[in-house]
Amino acid sequence: MKTSNGSAGTAVEPRPRVLDADPEAGAALAERLRTAGVRAVAMTNVDNGGVTRVKLVPVRRLAGVLRGGIGFSVVWSISGTDDSFAMVAPFDSPAGDLRLFPDVSALERLDGAPGTAWVPADLHTQELEVSPCCQRSALRRVVERGRAAGVEFKAAFEVEMSLLRADGSPGHGGPGYSASALLEVEPFALDLLDALAEHGIEAEQLHPEYGPGQVEFSCSARDPLAAADQLVLSRVLTRRVARQHGFDVSFAPSVRPGTVGNGCHLHLSAWRDGVNLMQGGTDDKTGGMSEDGATFVAGMLDALPELMGVLAPSVLSYARLQPQMWSGAYACWGVENREAALRLVPGTITSRSTAANVEVKPLDGSANPYLAAAVLLSAGLDGMDKAATLPAPVQRDPHTMTKPQRKKAGVERLPSSLGEAIELLAGSETVARALGDELHRAFLAVRRQEWETYGERDHADLAPVYRLRY
Repeated sequence: MKTSNGSAGTAVEPRPRVLDADPEAGAALAERLRTAGVRAVAMTNVDNGGVTRVKLVPVRRLAGVLRGGIGFSVVWSISGTDDSFAMVAPFDSPAGDLRLFPDVSALERLDGAPGTAWVPADLHTQELEVSPCCQRSALRRVVERGRAAGVEFKAAFEVEMSLLRADGSPGHGGPGYSASALLEVEPFALDLLDALAEHGIEAEQLHPEYGPGQVEFSCSARDPLAAADQLVLSRVLTRRVARQHGFDVSFAPSVRPGTVGNGCHLHLSAWRDGVNLMQGGTDDKTGGMSEDGATFVAGMLDALPELMGVLAPSVLSYARLQPQMWSGAYACWGVENREAALRLVPGTITSRSTAANVEVKPLDGSANPYLAAAVLLSAGLDGMDKAATLPAPVQRDPHTMTKPQRKKAGVERLPSSLGEAIELLAGSETVARALGDELHRAFLAVRRQEWETYGERDHADLAPVYRLRY
């Protein structure tokens, strides 16, 4: 079955604007789903705590939901990872309501599920206007800002996870990247690749990662909103397949203290008139990027410290974000430098014009993917607007540099705790502009409550609490 964007699923037309929703089209879609055996539609929203929330709607109700949405309390704008609420105005009231609207252009039939389809949802007010706290809409606005400037984006996430057996032990014992580790999880891996392909998610590769029980797969590039949707769906599918094989799965940034954590690296490229701006230059100081591509990366690099509260928003993020762990703990960039926060990936000489991109390494699985992409792309556009200057690439491990060497190279350590990241986030005009004041305020409240509640907890005690929350 095919969606309108060519992925596996149910054939639908792009969702009409809420105020113009066609009742007959909604009824026809519901009938097609019923005929295909779909009994209910799972509508998801990734909240400011990084948790994917869901409402399951009977398929017979879908036409009505397309006209008027489904209720979603305003307090979900301040929901934390632990299901607490950061009670700050104007969200701290039992009164009021938002409406979840399914974006049926991204709807997918969950093959192998008992009659369930999945769809990402946008947040609207009761007046059917886009809510200022809609995370998908924040990303959509940034993409439109780029489009108005003649710039298109492509994005691709890497998905790292930890497989856990029923007794909590790792799904494989390593060694990392090894054939013996793959053998332990091969039935799961093959079924996962099949499930991803059946739902239009092109996994470029899958391998056992470095940590105990760790597995990674990477996806092909899409437009940023589709890429974030794809990440959410891929996690839904991964959990389903893992359960069939007796595994739990964690996307948390730190699952076991003292071991490598799970990242969620994001690969980005900017394009103008069909030309990839991450290549095409002749200056070695920019790694061969075009002038516009260099300013795009410079904008992200300049803003990176204040973006960390969005990219690495959990207390446990900073157990992962350590030097010499390939997590990008220093704000610098380099060509194929896996210790740099921004790694330019030129691609091979045969594919450079289409494949060149920059990888954002500090991002982890506790982040809301829509907000992470929104703040990064907005910062990159800021860099292009002001013709930001990119410093020389760092082609060594920045942790081995002396403090004077790092200072001369413009290299700084990224925040080492969520508390530090929050202080930068609170004063960030970059983030406020990308998200809007209301969403910025709600997101900040959630992160502050997490820090105040868990900031002093030992990582060894906290890891089991968060392990299956992400």
